[in-house]
Amino acid sequence: MPGLAIACAVAAAAWLYLLVAHGGYWLTSQRLPGGGGSPERWPGVVAVVPARNEADMLPATLPALLAQDYPGGFGVVLVDDGSEDGTGETAAELGVKSARDGGAPLTVVTGQPRPDGWAGKVWAMAQGVAASAASAANAEAGEEAGTGPSRYLLFTDADIAWAPGALRELVAAAERDNRALVSQMALLRAQTAWERVIVPAFVYFFAQLYPFRTVNSPRGRTAAAAGGCMLVSRSALNRAGGLEQIRGALIDDVALAMLLKRDGSRCWLGLTTQVTSARPYPRLASLWHMIARSAYTQLRYSPVLLAGTI
Repeated sequence: MPGLAIACAVAAAAWLYLLVAHGGYWLTSQRLPGGGGSPERWPGVVAVVPARNEADMLPATLPALLAQDYPGGFGVVLVDDGSEDGTGETAAELGVKSARDGGAPLTVVTGQPRPDGWAGKVWAMAQGVAASAASAANAEAGEEAGTGPSRYLLFTDADIAWAPGALRELVAAAERDNRALVSQMALLRAQTAWERVIVPAFVYFFAQLYPFRTVNSPRGRTAAAAGGCMLVSRSALNRAGGLEQIRGALIDDVALAMLLKRDGSRCWLGLTTQVTSARPYPRLASLWHMIARSAYTQLRYSPVLLAGTI
């Protein structure tokens, strides 16, 4: 009985810690604040989209990204990362149509073979960053057209759908609060029965590992981001050594946040309904594979990132 009493006391203490001292991870209050006015001058932004075998997904997502209602210069660079389904061709066709409709310029980059020591997605991101400096997209997204690199990089995924004013809100929040990284966890699909059961548990798991409120505190040592939506200050990224510093990271979003926060930059992570995942998981097997792969990567390969501290 004494052993059982001790075990119960330890469990109670653990739950008390989670409830009181773990950043309120179960709350949904960390969202972009409204109001506060707009920047006097909207800075340039270039979005970088790594894409591998996403020809079926791009028609549902890329047009909305290209059509962002953003007052400043904006362009998109899509990196075709060794696709075998015509991803690059599909993106180029969508870019031509967007240009006719007055959308943002699109540059499609053919990805190069991955060097030793680089994780696949980080290598695609790095190629997109390099291409953004010389792309037609950058000519539109520079501080003044053609005069310099855009102030912000927007890292997003090929399966992410953007509401028309989502980018405007991200940039306003970054400028208003001097944040080098503003990230939002995309709203995941929860339409099928299995999605409604498993997806909320996955979000809860992520928030327990990286409590958003602690991430957002400049005094907190926890750092994290959500890879589908990361607005990053180009100068802050360069100052921290660039993506090469996280070249082998399997959890690129958390690694990027840690890199920037370790360098003294202010970061923010929250929830949103303006940025959504369009990828369906119609079967339990496909959904479970996505969840298990992400959780396994967090727990098995990155014990330092699991702590989430710098």
